[in-house]
This record gives sequence, C-alpha cells and structure tokens, in this order.
Amino acid sequence: MDFALSAEQEDLAASERAWLAKHDPIAARRPTIDDGPARVPDIATQHVVESGLIGLLTADMGGTHVDLAVLVEEHGRAASAVPLAELALATAELAKLDHPLAAQAEANANGTESIPLVLASVDGSPLTAETVGEQLRISGSTTPATALLDATGFLLAATSSDRTEILVHIAAGSEGAGVRTLETLDLTRSWSILDLDLAVPAERWTSVPTGTVAYLADALALYRKMDALGAAERLVEQTVGYAGQRTQFGQPIGSFQAVKHHCADMALRTEASRASLWAAAVALDGSDAAARSTAVSAAAAYAGEATSTVASIALQVHGGIGFTWEHDLHLLTRRIKVDELLNGSVSWHRRRLVGA
Repeated sequence: MDFALSAEQEDLAASERAWLAKHDPIAARRPTIDDGPARVPDIATQHVVESGLIGLLTADMGGTHVDLAVLVEEHGRAASAVPLAELALATAELAKLDHPLAAQAEANANGTESIPLVLASVDGSPLTAETVGEQLRISGSTTPATALLDATGFLLAATSSDRTEILVHIAAGSEGAGVRTLETLDLTRSWSILDLDLAVPAERWTSVPTGTVAYLADALALYRKMDALGAAERLVEQTVGYAGQRTQFGQPIGSFQAVKHHCADMALRTEASRASLWAAAVALDGSDAAARSTAVSAAAAYAGEATSTVASIALQVHGGIGFTWEHDLHLLTRRIKVDELLNGSVSWHRRRLVGA
C-alpha cells in the first residue's frame, strides 16, 4: 500500500501539537496527581468543541478516520485526558440516526453535552440487553472507558439478546447506572466501568444496522493503540535526546553501539507501528468489514507489543533518572501499558487473526 499523509493532515497534526504544547496536559496534571483520578480540563473541552474536532467524522464535516487518527496520536503524545476518539465516534453514530437521539449529535459537537462511546466487554463480564415492550432492559458491565467521570451521558453500543444491534443513550446519574472508577497504572486519564441495571425508554435507544457494533469496536481498538503510538514517539525523542546529553567515560552514551542499537530499535518499532495503524485507519474508511477487522487486529497486535517494548527500552536507556517521579517517562510508560491491554489485548487480537 502506498500511503502518505496529505498536506492538510500534516497541518492538522501540527496545529494540534502546537496547542497541546502550549497547554501541556502533563504540567496541568502533576499538581493534582495525588488528589484523585485525572479530569478533563475545561480549556481542553472548549478547544475540541471550538475546533470542530468532536464532529470530525460526521457527514457535514466530512472527516476521515485517518484525520482523527493523526489527532489521537497527538493527544497520546501529549498525555491528554480528552476522550477525543470516543466523543467523535459517538457524535458520528448519533448523527446517522433517524431517531430522536440524533439531536444529541449536535449537542455533543457544540459542547452542550459530553457523551462518549462505551462498549460491552469483548473478553470480560457479559452485558445483557432485552426488549420488554418498548423498553430495553440492560444488565451488566461495560468495558473500561476513559473520562466517564466528566461525561453528561454515555452512548452504549451493544447487541441485544435477540442479536439486534442497538445504541443506547444513558444519562449520567441515572438510577441503575453506576460509574465505577478503576485504579490503573495510568495517571493521566481516568478509567471507569459502567455497572448497569436499568430499563431504558423507547426514546433513548434504537436499533442500528448489523455490523455497527463490530465497526465501533474496531475503531476504538485502533485509536487505543494510536494513542500509545503518540506516547511512544515522544519517548523515542526523549531517549535520543538524553543519550546525546548523558556522558559516561568522557563521551555521550549515545556514541556507544549498544545504546545506538536500542535507539534504532525504538525508532523502528515506532515507525512500523505507525505504518500498520495508518493501514488500519484506511481500512476503517473502507466498506470491506473482513479486511477492516483483519487490518485493525494486525495493527493492534503489533503496535500494542511494539509500543510497550519501546517504553521498556526507554526506561533502560534513561537508567536511574527514568525511575524518578519528576521525570515524565513513567507517566508515558504507564499510559502505554494501559493502552496495550484495553479494547482488545495483544493476545486477544492475535487470537482473532488466527480465527479469521
């Protein structure tokens, strides 16, 4: 596949990187790390709303998954707490509906609401949904999702007991919808599970075409690893910079062949991950579901392991300073390790490839 980002996509990424550098998420997070889970700063929410990023995938905006992927990579690089992919995917799906729920798409895009996408777990506890008259009865737990603490509602994509695929809007604070915050390695984002046991009225749920849930699961799997790619790229740059400054035996450690090999290995794994993830993003914009699932699982399996290895090598090259609380390396490493496990672990995606 011959592929390269367009000039517009490169400008989009550069613009987002500049904004994130000016409003450094890590610098904003550090004073509150001991106070509890990370929250999405108001200025970051305002930025993604005013920039139109939440509505990027809607027909009106005409954005692609490659467009969103370059943005998610930048947010991963900066260790941002904004659930950009979850909000953009939810908004795009809501905008497609011929149902009262479609109004929530505009509310999400203009910041009146904050409704991220959540999914039933692919390899965890089951979630059941069955129709009772016009109501939908939901029981069970979702897969872990980020920034649910900052949401005004949630868009659940699931499959009902009769195999109908559904989208359900659940308002935050609804009786029978508890947000269970998890303690994870990641200190730059909050992670929570929705524990559900409630009946949803007809105006809050609708059926969607078969394949929608699989498409959304593939999309989130891609963006989880794209986030890790951004963090890994930053670790490569930090490690190369450190190796050029740190001296041992009167010369920079970057002049030693073993360290050169480490840095080259990090760069190779990062660029190979980027290539595989771009291919998966292109497949997400296509119409071949089988090709999409294969491309996403191949990319997620490779990038999940590769970015985790990059983080481990970065720690090894940095040595003692990499273990310190004050250095950003551990925050990025923690983020990558969580990305590796969620929305399908490396082993889960490999099993899916074998069964394809």
